[in-house]
Amino acid sequence: MKLSLKWLSSFMDISDLSVEQIVDQMVKCGFEVEEIIRLSQGSDLIVGKVIECRNHPDSDHLHVTKVDIGSQVLDIVCGAPNCREGLKVIVAQVGAKLPGGEIKASTIRGQASNGMLCSLKELGVDENLLPEDSCSHNGIEELDDRFEIGDTDILNKLGYDDTILDVSVYANRPDCLSMFAMAKEMGAILDRKVTLPEYKGKANIGEKSSFKLTSESENCPHFLAKVVNHVEIKESPEWMKQHLRANGVKCINNLVDISNYVMLETGQPLHFYDLRSNPAMEITVRDDFDGTYTALDGVEYKIEKGDLMITSEGKPIGIAGIMGGDNTKILDDTSSLIIEAALFDHAQIRRTANRLGLQTEAAARFSKGLEPLSQNKAVDRAAQLLIELADARDFEETVEYGKPDYQPYQIRESLSHLNALIGKNYTMEEATDVLRRLDFTYTCDQNDFYVDIPSYRSVDLKIPEDIDEEIVRLTDFDDLESTLPLMPQTIGKLSRMQSMRRIIRDTLTNHGMYDTVNYTLVSDKYINDAVLPKGEAVELVSPLSDSRRYVRTSLMNSLLEALSYNLAHYNENVSLFEISKVYAKDIEEERLGIIMQGNLIENKVKHLTVTSDFYVMKGILMQILSMLGFEMGRITLKENDLDTVHFHPYQSAVLYLGNEVLCIFGKLHPNYTKTFKLDDVCYAEMMLSVLEEANPAKVKAPVLSRYPSVSRDISLLLNEDIKAGDILAEIRKAGGKLVKKAEVFDIYQGEHIDAGFKSVSLNIVYEDKDKTLKTEEVNEIHDRVLNQLLSHFKAIQR
Repeated sequence: MKLSLKWLSSFMDISDLSVEQIVDQMVKCGFEVEEIIRLSQGSDLIVGKVIECRNHPDSDHLHVTKVDIGSQVLDIVCGAPNCREGLKVIVAQVGAKLPGGEIKASTIRGQASNGMLCSLKELGVDENLLPEDSCSHNGIEELDDRFEIGDTDILNKLGYDDTILDVSVYANRPDCLSMFAMAKEMGAILDRKVTLPEYKGKANIGEKSSFKLTSESENCPHFLAKVVNHVEIKESPEWMKQHLRANGVKCINNLVDISNYVMLETGQPLHFYDLRSNPAMEITVRDDFDGTYTALDGVEYKIEKGDLMITSEGKPIGIAGIMGGDNTKILDDTSSLIIEAALFDHAQIRRTANRLGLQTEAAARFSKGLEPLSQNKAVDRAAQLLIELADARDFEETVEYGKPDYQPYQIRESLSHLNALIGKNYTMEEATDVLRRLDFTYTCDQNDFYVDIPSYRSVDLKIPEDIDEEIVRLTDFDDLESTLPLMPQTIGKLSRMQSMRRIIRDTLTNHGMYDTVNYTLVSDKYINDAVLPKGEAVELVSPLSDSRRYVRTSLMNSLLEALSYNLAHYNENVSLFEISKVYAKDIEEERLGIIMQGNLIENKVKHLTVTSDFYVMKGILMQILSMLGFEMGRITLKENDLDTVHFHPYQSAVLYLGNEVLCIFGKLHPNYTKTFKLDDVCYAEMMLSVLEEANPAKVKAPVLSRYPSVSRDISLLLNEDIKAGDILAEIRKAGGKLVKKAEVFDIYQGEHIDAGFKSVSLNIVYEDKDKTLKTEEVNEIHDRVLNQLLSHFKAIQR
């Protein structure tokens, strides 16, 4: 917010305060003043008249002049191309201090020079603030008949004796983008009486109108339009131009300037349309337009569906909340107009403005949010200024679509609650004095006070604590006593999830894997290609780009990107993992993602290679679960029927903890990985939140058996559809507790094996913890297991 102190002084008396005192009070009350900008600087300036101007005898561009400043005639050498006899100019006398330094008497190429003829740029005025026809762009400033020889009040008459405070506006205080609301705020901070223009109800005039207003988008709930059938184009008054220039707004003519001026005053962006450009006498707000449109700046913009557009007869006439259109702008011969004031969804305006790169004053205000009654206030003020400055007449009644979403409300607070919360003993007089300074209407009794909240503060004042904040910030923070918080004594320790993360990280890094941190924000493509998403994805209101629009619901695509990046930079045999949260609406879940490609272990000296595949991934996952205290008896391995789009249908599986899905893992589908220019990638995604909610067993070191075990091998010929897991389950079922371990060590299909069959070789280890098994006992158990396998699976022993 650019706060002009000269403009502010038109609402209150601040003549006794320095700029530094004003800034100090603002900072104490919670505002950040980013910069103090003085529009111009210069001492000992006086109006002079060039009574003689001749070329310098020793220069091809300098002039030797005599300048009458009333009290004396000065000899001054000047290099400006527009210097000439009869010109009224700004003279910096000897001793004057300018931004470029102090003016001293000197001799320039043999000619005495006792001063300097100045351009406004040499007085520190930003070139962007100069009028287009100003001579100061290329020469010295030429003064008009308002100035008399000897005048010293030059900068004031030119409107450049102003100081601008660049004030940060927080998200909860969009009202501070309005000069009127900022004046109220400064009145409270400085405890000064504030006098604002009286304009309420000024637009309640006019004959019945045939103008039609509609909105086909829920992102435009309120819209006002008012037809003015007669206006006159003129130059804006000097005071208005000065205020606009101080805020960096280009002055055009009285009509355009009024719309910009009212926006700065009320915070509500306005737009004036030339009535001739809307013969249909109707406006419709739409969000389904798809095409290009040329805005007021003459640039053609690509409009997409979702962008709010102002249309008439189905054709766009403005980019809603951002910039008007070239086809409806105010022209030099405009004699009638339409006033538009609307409320648009702040998030949608921000998205459109960011995508188009159009950060206008209007977009900045809509993006922050508007007070609910600002549309009515702006139309009232615009009608008042049009009558005063543009000879407006023949008004039509104001046409309205929708209603402001606002009902007056009151907040009740008690003195006892205020003091308990703040830690200070305020009296009722002290508390209500702040409310008086804020110009709030209130009533009070012995302990309670009731505050009527004005509409322009309805965004940030909602609860009693908000009133308490106003009271404490407008008194003195430095008066608050320092107190230490009361905190219960606790034992410092890791949470369950913190312990799990530490164990997992240690386990995986011990396997040579790298811990990664990836972007949480992803594109809609990755949302659609998520692994086991939990619900509807969370979309950012104002994403930096479309590739960072959503909060991710899976870790897979982020790890695929990281793997692809590393391989593209010749980092081979990459194994990565990430522990992070994924989100959906009202859902938050901690997950572990593991991705492997190439060899997990490669030792060329010992000719040792462990290739990253389904079985290696399974072993790592089982080790993690074991380290976390989850016994294998609680874990079930099943065929993957949850996701065969991203995972290979025959080389992937799902782990269950009880009946809950715990993890999906295996080789990724080659059709999917090729989009990342990858192949032979193994991936696992585990739901750590499931483990956090389960009860693990205590991790104990296994007791070594005192008795020997016996190992037997079996080789079976069976149907190729029979799963290894089912075979192992039957072995444990038939052998009971004496089966210490059972595993598949070979599977063969090929020569000498009929089609549709496979040879499976298994190793079974038998052991009794209480005694040494005799050969007869082992034979009996082993035969029972073998017969069970032969009968259950209709297998043939090889």
